[in-house]
Amino acid sequence: MERATWTDERLDDLARRVDVGFDRVDSDIRELRADVTALRGELHEEMSGLRGELRGEITGLRAEVRTEVGGLRTALIRVGGGMMAGLVGLIAAVLASG
Repeated sequence: MERATWTDERLDDLARRVDVGFDRVDSDIRELRADVTALRGELHEEMSGLRGELRGEITGLRAEVRTEVGGLRTALIRVGGGMMAGLVGLIAAVLASG
């Protein structure tokens, strides 16, 4: 196998190619950083919007739950009152027949 000799011209050419390669890598890294920064901003905006929507949904659900609980409370009072009236009537009937 023949060994190549490295002349000053060949070394200079290699150095230029290495510099061009590093310049390209540096440029790619700058582009990637810019892309990541832009994506971070978009993600932040999306998350802020989703938080707002979620807060609105939760507020609406709380109102619905309060309404439903109020309706259940009213129904329980009516049923309880009806049972009490029936129980009082039953006791009165038992005592009167007595």
